[in-house]
Amino acid sequence: MKIGFIGLGNVGGKLAGSLLRNKFDLTVRDLDKSLTDEFKKKGAKIAENSRELTKGVDLIITCLPSPEICKDVMEGPNGILKGISKDKVWLEMSTTDEAEVKRMGKLVSEKGGIPLDGPVSGGCHRAATGNIAIFVGGERKAFEKILPALSSMGRKILHTGELGSASILKVITNYLASTHLAALGEAWAVAKKSKLDLTKTFKGIAVSSGNSFVHETESQVILNGSYNINFTMDLVEKDVGLFNQLAKKLETNLEISPLVLDIFKDAKKKYGSRAWSSMVVKRFEDKLGINFRASNFPEELIDNEKEEKGYEI
Repeated sequence: MKIGFIGLGNVGGKLAGSLLRNKFDLTVRDLDKSLTDEFKKKGAKIAENSRELTKGVDLIITCLPSPEICKDVMEGPNGILKGISKDKVWLEMSTTDEAEVKRMGKLVSEKGGIPLDGPVSGGCHRAATGNIAIFVGGERKAFEKILPALSSMGRKILHTGELGSASILKVITNYLASTHLAALGEAWAVAKKSKLDLTKTFKGIAVSSGNSFVHETESQVILNGSYNINFTMDLVEKDVGLFNQLAKKLETNLEISPLVLDIFKDAKKKYGSRAWSSMVVKRFEDKLGINFRASNFPEELIDNEKEEKGYEI
């Protein structure tokens, strides 16, 4: 199977790296030449544009920062839709809007291609080792066809149903993660003001009913002070915004999510759109004149689990 990968950013570069590490025939495309040069050194082919990439592969993967950028990559004069043809599979791995995936999927289908959406969840550190989770929506037969590639990029792979269902599930999980991160700011503030040992507090939360994946991962870089979670404020705003838009379309009046979005907008205003999203807790450090530092926590998360071939759950 020949694979083309467009978008070599924080997540995409790691997913594409897993494909290359597992010996897939890989062609890549990114506007940042330094990123494509690194892949070329490791044996990947480089495409001059998305149309050229699409014509030479069986599976086209996009992993891009926003629905607007994906639209340009798909529908531009040298875009994917200019090169896609019968039985080629397009896998959208960006976190995006379900309605936009379906709209784009219709255009792919009209050209004879097969659309799938396949967002990931679990953090950049697990994307780097091929141990991340992948949700996939769309035609079951196409899912099974590309399962070897999916099982090289991720460990736990879930076929969620029809096209767009994976994107809905992804924005739900990102909303939940963002909510817990915002809540951690308050939890750490109360722990610090109570003069608790923050290392013991970390361990206590980790073995309690208050534990979460977000605590186990992001609390570590918060306590270190680097905040380096490889995920930025603007992406949280986009993802929670997508969740809110979906709820509005479904005529579901939310209570917590709008507040969470406002909290992250305030953090983005204070620290910048490209600040690490975990810096949302810094609002309390700054407001209260305290810090959440503790010894022996890592500056950046590293997945120490052995890489394993992925499987469908």
